[in-house]
Amino acid sequence: MAPVLSVVCAVLFSVVIVLSVLLLFGLPLGEFTMGGRYKVFPKNLRIVLLSQLALQLFFVAVFLQLGGHIPLWFSAETTKTVGIVMAVYLSLNTVMNALSKSKKERAVMTPLSAVTAVCLWLTLFA
Repeated sequence: MAPVLSVVCAVLFSVVIVLSVLLLFGLPLGEFTMGGRYKVFPKNLRIVLLSQLALQLFFVAVFLQLGGHIPLWFSAETTKTVGIVMAVYLSLNTVMNALSKSKKERAVMTPLSAVTAVCLWLTLFA
């Protein structure tokens, strides 16, 4: 079960990566993030998105490592610890998305982060 769930985690989290790339290129999708504060992300925040994108790709790799789909870059214990940190982050992110002022963020990002978090928790402890 864990191998399948890790792929689900990676695919769902990749949706966030696609959104980040689209925001990076200036598409007006800001209502799906940061409480909908910006329809189009300002250029200074796009630099932050670029560094965040590298971290997001790393987490997808960790999800796939947890499922045994790609070789471990670190020890199994370190990989699991990173997975737990990410699962906690996604769980808290779900709450923050649910409390967002943006209807689009609540409607799309809340279930996305919730399902990803649940899949990751199950992957970690399956």
